[in-house]
Amino acid sequence: MTAVVEAIGLSRHYPGDTTPVRAVDAVDLAVEAGEAVSVMGPSGCGKSTLLHLLGGLERPTAGELRLGGQRVDRLSEAAWARLRRRSVGFVFQAFHLVDELTALENVELPALLVGVSRRAAKRAALALLDRLGVADRAHHLPDRLSGGERQRVALARALINEPLLVLADEPTGNLDSHATGEILKVFAGLPDTGQTLLLVTHDPRVAATAHRLLGMRDGSIVDDTRLDDGLSRHAVLSQLAGWDP
Repeated sequence: MTAVVEAIGLSRHYPGDTTPVRAVDAVDLAVEAGEAVSVMGPSGCGKSTLLHLLGGLERPTAGELRLGGQRVDRLSEAAWARLRRRSVGFVFQAFHLVDELTALENVELPALLVGVSRRAAKRAALALLDRLGVADRAHHLPDRLSGGERQRVALARALINEPLLVLADEPTGNLDSHATGEILKVFAGLPDTGQTLLLVTHDPRVAATAHRLLGMRDGSIVDDTRLDDGLSRHAVLSQLAGWDP
């Protein structure tokens, strides 16, 4: 089976005072359709940079990147933007909603940008907002929404074009336990539609919802473990995060 996303020797280095900063260093990674993968590691280990590389928000210093079997690391900015609109959905800790647009308009926007009719975009956006339990907030501006509501709107926006790949960077970092649970329920359903999820998190309980756990340190993947049962989840997460359920 062709991997949805595949990285070969993927690196991102930045200039340093004396030596380059190896934010991501020669990462090899393949993720199949329908996999949910969590990425954990200490702050500054390269987790967010890896997600940005996989979604084309940053360019690699070296290595190859394929999305849906297509090599994409050499695409122009314009080509990457077109690909992202259709194939990649981003969910960020800080939401990044457009303040001047209502919740409904924020969710509709990516669909409109790929040429979906306004009527069809509205119908799909309302269906997603309903699925996420915030349909009653559709006509509110972001500053009238709670943090949990804003994140659910941001998630609906990420899913509106049914992307192959969903990249989530600390999506529950600013949420209470109830809102976190609502977001994780939606993530849990993504594999059923064949969508692939990569989730950066510091929370081992969030990481434990995935099929697979990547541990990063110093820009490299140092652990790649399947979480097939409760025993492996407990053992691996206890090792990485000192978690005691």
